[in-house]
Amino acid sequence: MALKAGIVGLPNVGKSTLFNAVSNSAKAQASNYRFCTIEPNTGLVNVPDPRINKLEDLVKPNRTVPTQIEIVDIAGLVRGASKGEGLGNKFLANIREVDAIIQVVRCFEDENILRDEGPINPVADKEIIETELQLKDLESVEKKLQRTEKLLKTDPKLKAEYDVLQKCKVQLEKGKNILALKLDKEEKAAIADIFLLTDKPVLYVANVDEASMHTGNKFSEALIEAVKSEGNEVIVMTNAVEAQIAEFEDPADKAMFMEEYKMTEPALDRLIHSTYKLLNLSTYFTAGVQEVRAWTIHQGWKAPQAAAVIHTDFEKGFIKAEVIAYDDFVKYGSETACRDNGRLRIEGKEYVVQDGDIMHFRFNV
Repeated sequence: MALKAGIVGLPNVGKSTLFNAVSNSAKAQASNYRFCTIEPNTGLVNVPDPRINKLEDLVKPNRTVPTQIEIVDIAGLVRGASKGEGLGNKFLANIREVDAIIQVVRCFEDENILRDEGPINPVADKEIIETELQLKDLESVEKKLQRTEKLLKTDPKLKAEYDVLQKCKVQLEKGKNILALKLDKEEKAAIADIFLLTDKPVLYVANVDEASMHTGNKFSEALIEAVKSEGNEVIVMTNAVEAQIAEFEDPADKAMFMEEYKMTEPALDRLIHSTYKLLNLSTYFTAGVQEVRAWTIHQGWKAPQAAAVIHTDFEKGFIKAEVIAYDDFVKYGSETACRDNGRLRIEGKEYVVQDGDIMHFRFNV
């Protein structure tokens, strides 16, 4: 269940540079670190996780499979996209399909890079995109409201759905996102078929100049202040530098380049981790001689649900799960040693899987 995140932004903000950095980073890694192009400007990239590298060292499997995230470089957006301006229709069609949004915001000055919106203003740029998404959502909500209102005359059961749509309409007319309504599961079901754009979680990338990559600048600070009330995260990074780091295939050359910039890790890794966590996802592992593999689940999932990620039959015939905490596996060095030291637990259907668990499922065929 790869998370699908869409990179969005106004023209010339560094959106495609970031996508290229992601794709090059994956291609530059070891053979088990994969990047594949699904279609133009769409790719799967592994989520960096030192835990799977440690498990690989201990188990020495035939292959290692990290968990992945799907990154989509969505067509650039301009003011009026909700009405079809520019590539608006393509932009909005693509963004409906993603689970999370990575909005790249220009936080640097460069007279050689054109900007249609006048002086650098990250807060205004953020609001342009937000407004376009809200306008498109309002259009979708109003259309469904009209349909529901007609059906309501003969089917009173639709009253609850109608009320949710009205709540969404009021929210959008105030210039606020649907996500901020914190709709419950039943309310979300009422709008699931219209795939509202502002109901998706957002992560911001403040693309700053090289001189500001460690400290940020007045533009990134303004963006951070603007999103503080939303509770959204802002990753400050220099996309052009990240793209250069990603081009190195030799780890020594990469390390030397990063040392020159006084970096302990690529900001790109932080971005991928933050994107992965944006939807409250976590990872469990299976570890054996044939394969060490990371599996993506939602936080709070119970053992049978986690088993279904491997195969649906595992959930249907679930009997029990053998569980070892990651720290215990590393401490004792193997499944056998964990078992001998009483660190392997038997868990049932109600067990809530913890991030980093090493699991083995028993099930009826």
